[in-house]
Amino acid sequence: MTDTTTPSPQVWPTLRARDARALIRFLVDAFGFEETAVYGEGDRVEHAQLSWPPGGGIMLGSVRDDPDDGWKLAPGSFGAYAVTGDPDALYARATAAGARVIRELQDTGYGSREFAVRDPEGNLWSFGTYRGEPRTAPEA
Repeated sequence: MTDTTTPSPQVWPTLRARDARALIRFLVDAFGFEETAVYGEGDRVEHAQLSWPPGGGIMLGSVRDDPDDGWKLAPGSFGAYAVTGDPDALYARATAAGARVIRELQDTGYGSREFAVRDPEGNLWSFGTYRGEPRTAPEA
């Protein structure tokens, strides 16, 4: 038997939202995230996992009005960079869905084609072709 599932990422960026269900819809519609899991009732989202099709993903939930909350993240304080093979198409999709442009689509001096936008909660998203530099193996 062959396992055809993709391994889960081992690092998960997280964010909180005033209207988590609306933010999930926006991230799916505007950027192409895939809704993998959403737990909660009514307007409240206790936990959501959105997968990025080329790999990785984010987790998010509703902001909590709880003084004992050990994971306080202010809505709109998140920022991320995600690799995409077609930044031009994603830029068109994101702007058509209402993403506010922070940095226009451009070619960079380090070989990437990228842009940056804000989502309705105020979070910053940058998308581009830069995949990062290769890691070197530690010496034994």
